[in-house]
Amino acid sequence: MPVLSLTDITISFSGPPVLENVNLHIDAGERVCLLGRNGAGKSTLLKIISGEYGPNSGAVTFPAGGKATSLPQTIPDNLSGSNHDIIATGFDSDGSQLIAHRQGDASITLDPERQWQMEQKIEKTAEQLAIALDTDFSKLSGGMKRRVLLAKALVCDPAILVLDEPTNHMDIDSILWLENFLLRSKISLVFVTHDRSFLRKLATRIIEVELGQANSFRCDYDTFLIRKEELLEAEAKNQAAFEKKLSQEEAWLRKGIKARRTRNEGRVKALKQMREEHASWRKRDGQSSFSLQNANISGRKVITATQASAVRSGKEILKPFDLQIMRGDRIGIIGPNGSGKTTLLKLLLDELPAAAGEVEHGTKLEIAYFDQLRDQLDETLSVFDNVADGNETVVFDGQKRHVMTYLQDFLFTLERARSSTKTLSGGERNRLLLAKLFTQPANLFVLDEPTNDLDAETLELLEELILDFQGTLLLVSHDREFLNNTVTSIIALDGEGRVEEHPGSYDDWIAKRSQQTVDPVPTEKKPSRNTWKQKTLKFTNRQQRELDELPQRIEDLDTKKEALSEKLANPKTYIDAPDSISGLQSELAAIEAELESVYARWEELESLKEELSQ
Repeated sequence: MPVLSLTDITISFSGPPVLENVNLHIDAGERVCLLGRNGAGKSTLLKIISGEYGPNSGAVTFPAGGKATSLPQTIPDNLSGSNHDIIATGFDSDGSQLIAHRQGDASITLDPERQWQMEQKIEKTAEQLAIALDTDFSKLSGGMKRRVLLAKALVCDPAILVLDEPTNHMDIDSILWLENFLLRSKISLVFVTHDRSFLRKLATRIIEVELGQANSFRCDYDTFLIRKEELLEAEAKNQAAFEKKLSQEEAWLRKGIKARRTRNEGRVKALKQMREEHASWRKRDGQSSFSLQNANISGRKVITATQASAVRSGKEILKPFDLQIMRGDRIGIIGPNGSGKTTLLKLLLDELPAAAGEVEHGTKLEIAYFDQLRDQLDETLSVFDNVADGNETVVFDGQKRHVMTYLQDFLFTLERARSSTKTLSGGERNRLLLAKLFTQPANLFVLDEPTNDLDAETLELLEELILDFQGTLLLVSHDREFLNNTVTSIIALDGEGRVEEHPGSYDDWIAKRSQQTVDPVPTEKKPSRNTWKQKTLKFTNRQQRELDELPQRIEDLDTKKEALSEKLANPKTYIDAPDSISGLQSELAAIEAELESVYARWEELESLKEELSQ
């Protein structure tokens, strides 16, 4: 028997249905991850399951009893009291009565058995999550506050736990703790996450929310990716066949029906049905296709910190440290929440003066800074105006582009581009900030928590752009896979003010830390700061897509070349349109040059793929 059943769920918000006739059944112990583009309806589906939204039609039931509880994305500002009282509110009205009774409210009478049951459950849940019940909630760190809120969600033994981007704003240690707790707890779980490491560790089933539907894949994430690719290929073939048939029938109809026979009338009816079916297709959004502008090459030394330190409100946040950042370095910055990662960035960028020591910038430095608070976005402006800055065009790689077509690369429709920035979702805000940043050339790219709320496809594209970027990268992130795929060294902050650099990826840092725990005496020669150059690279998805598209591009160019050659070889062309000869010859020369370039690129990609596969 399932613990949760959704039957024919439909919901809309003054437009086409976000979800339409969705059916979903989740069994006990399943850990289901919802995947889909930003705005596809994942959070809406979670809110329907948790009871925050009611569907326009359909039913949400819990066949085995119980209810769904959720862990909020952000910590509410209005919570106060002891951890015990916060957890007790998970019992709803009974919990409020328990709190009032404990605080001496004589008007509250509680059944002793019920009171004992609730107290026992609170104590057991707090013990499982290592929470001190008497501690004041307001004095806890962000990670511990989220742990108390998780206890509140679990204390009533819900039928299902709902998590919407649970790793947002959590440091890596907190994420690892949450992963391990959820794996041990065996609770039924529905969650949305952008963290692929978290997803791979937890998900036993994938639900893809797309085009108003919720499609189930009973497999892990990596198997889902393979199956999804196969489905997209099959769908493309079927749609191509359908559209070919539709165009043939349209051509037949234009020629006219010679005789009003039943079979012809039937064919007309069938064509009408094909038109209606084609019109009813819900089109997928295009793929993100943004790119970076490389500025002029910076000096070899990018940033030099010499015994630099940072103080805030009289407290030393960063102890004196030395750091040399060279052109081409790709550095990930990690550490617990509150350890000073953003402070370190501002210190290195000269946005915060050093309390002691000095920070020196190299020559020809051009910086693009992605701020996790998105302060560079003006909430009072539209999406268009945030990027346009009073203009109709932006200059990209020396060429003017209309702002609207530029925003389409970031998946903003015409309607969405004209909407207010404050109406955007978290993922849309991140894409808008990337769009704004990428209008300026840069040779130092600074990203402070860029992965929050981004969908998987946009994350992968951002990774590939970073790999192709010729400049220097500073990246603050808690996303382990994103770090592994993009950086070549790690700066680790320990929460006590110490700043230490380690060559290699995040996994390399973890392995080194584990080795030091077992054997503090280093036995290996310290890698050079150029170790990343020997690091094994991969043939990226972007490169594979480009390689797959080149044969068709070559065929199209060959067809154009053949048509132009025939025209130029035909004497009639010289008689009927002598003024066109020069233009045709120039066009042919341009196509031949493009063909040569495409063939060279094809050979380059084939060689690279073969080299990386060895």
